[in-house]
Amino acid sequence: MDERRCLAAGAIAMFFAVGAGAFGAHALKAMLAPDLLAVWHTAVQYHAWHALGLLAVGLSMAIDASNRRQRALRAAAWLFAIGIVLFSGSLYLLALSGQRWLGAVTPLGGVAFLAGWLALAWAALRPTRN
Repeated sequence: MDERRCLAAGAIAMFFAVGAGAFGAHALKAMLAPDLLAVWHTAVQYHAWHALGLLAVGLSMAIDASNRRQRALRAAAWLFAIGIVLFSGSLYLLALSGQRWLGAVTPLGGVAFLAGWLALAWAALRPTRN
């Protein structure tokens, strides 16, 4: 994922996080049990934090045009995007459907988030010259 796509993905992910938050606060508040509403809220929080992470990675890509860090930054971007889909996506579906087995997918997204943060740290620690 290049810097432009990363920034666009982050902005679009943030758009959907804000929409999901509003949907949960208004439309779902009366429809979901409190425990499922809490699941929805957790999904929105992690979705938004990692959408912001995507934006940070995209800005980092734009600032440091050297190829030394780009590979780790691209990995971080993909891992954050995958994490949003797996972690938040599974929790959104769990909250809406009540199907508890979807919770088994959630940790895979959590691992992607963790790996994304490690990739970002790796990129930050890489020297800029050979």
